[in-house]
Amino acid sequence: MSTGTATAASSWFGPGIDWPAAPASGSPSAKPRLDGGICLRHYSPSTPTRRPPHGSLRWRARVGDGSRSTPCTGVPPAALKGLDPRVWSNVVRSYDLVGFDPRGVGHSAPVSCADPQEFAKGPKPDPVPDSAADQQRLRDDAQRYAQGCQKRSGALLPYLTTPNTARDVDVIRAALGEAKLNYLGVSYGTYLGAVYGTLFPDHVRRMVLDSVVDPSPAQIWYGMHQAQIPGFERRFADWTAWVARRDADYHLGDTQAKVRDRGQKLLATARQHPIGGTMGPSELIDSFQKVVYFDETWAPKAEAWSAYEAGHPEKLAKDAATNLSDTKGNISKENAAAAYTAVNCADAKWPTDWNRWDRDASRLNAKDPFMAWFSTRQNLPCATWPSAQHTPIDVKGSKQLPPVLLVQNDGDAATPYAGAAEFHRRFKDSGLLTVKDSGAHSVTTARNPCVNDQADTYLLHGTLSSQNMTSHRPPAPPPGTPTPTAMSGPDRTR
Repeated sequence: MSTGTATAASSWFGPGIDWPAAPASGSPSAKPRLDGGICLRHYSPSTPTRRPPHGSLRWRARVGDGSRSTPCTGVPPAALKGLDPRVWSNVVRSYDLVGFDPRGVGHSAPVSCADPQEFAKGPKPDPVPDSAADQQRLRDDAQRYAQGCQKRSGALLPYLTTPNTARDVDVIRAALGEAKLNYLGVSYGTYLGAVYGTLFPDHVRRMVLDSVVDPSPAQIWYGMHQAQIPGFERRFADWTAWVARRDADYHLGDTQAKVRDRGQKLLATARQHPIGGTMGPSELIDSFQKVVYFDETWAPKAEAWSAYEAGHPEKLAKDAATNLSDTKGNISKENAAAAYTAVNCADAKWPTDWNRWDRDASRLNAKDPFMAWFSTRQNLPCATWPSAQHTPIDVKGSKQLPPVLLVQNDGDAATPYAGAAEFHRRFKDSGLLTVKDSGAHSVTTARNPCVNDQADTYLLHGTLSSQNMTSHRPPAPPPGTPTPTAMSGPDRTR
């Protein structure tokens, strides 16, 4: 632990947080609320500023009758609000749940890279370059975005890293008056948990990591971007095959090849005539990428596409609709994109040679075209990042760290299974629960009795039934089931 972190954490351990006096939503004059938007003021150990920054916390009190338990933290406030009570009913009887906005996100010194109103407008340029001029435009747009980050948030950029957020977590732990932390991390939150467990192993009581990021320094983050693309293609193929088997319902083709061909025609149409005026190929791919994350989106997305083909584009165009009157929503969306970029670019050193980006993207696109260039476009600002890029921490277990529970779908595309296996290897006492034949992203957000029981047993009693456990994909949720809330912190694709 650094001296600065120790000082910041110890300064909070005694007084803790005066919850009733804490301002809501970052506003000093707002009436405090214990059900959301709690604001914590603290000095960040790695941010040299005269004024303590604001950090947004959400406290969800336990529902049992006994004394207050040790809090469980890790998830952002929006995700905490959306936790399925049917999944977490046993845990919430014993734990207070505390969510927080990581630095750079929401109310925690939000980062910005573009004017939110301009960022909301579509259609955006086609992510797939067809010419040298297209490639130059792609590079110019990425560099312009990176320069916008520097112009609008340059003072923050050097400090928006996962290790610094892990240090913030330790300050929160101390402010809550807890000697040890219970942590639930999903997707990006698993990497944050891995870094926290490496930096502060003796401050961890229990830790559940769901949909595990490969923590190898070589994979953070360019390597992971490369590793995701084949999985995205496979999951998209799973969905188009599913649609083809239901041609009587959707009329999009009775074979996978026919569905994919119709999808290519849809992309071509969006290039020439953006759907609803705002959905070009970039927005269309962004809309369809939801199916690679959550099975719950398969039917609604097929229905929207089918309606479009029948002359009713409203449902399909809704994902890309521009609402300039929704200034609050536009600010939130721009911040999410900016935070994703800022943390990813600062966490590790990225290639600066365009020829490498072009070569890698072209190679991936030749075999797995669904997301190859789209994902490249998202991450390309890191090639000309104007602020410091750091060396990732070599995360690993230690004797001080208790066993960690890892939960992973074996077909997850966003966080491929190899990442969970690598984490399991690095944290030798960890337990890995593999869900077979499941490609969705996130496990603990859904009802699966086997997974839910293992998580309950671990969080309530601290025990793992084995270091290698298996479960199977649960039955499909009924129609109309809402999409799980992503609990991934500053990350829009992982």
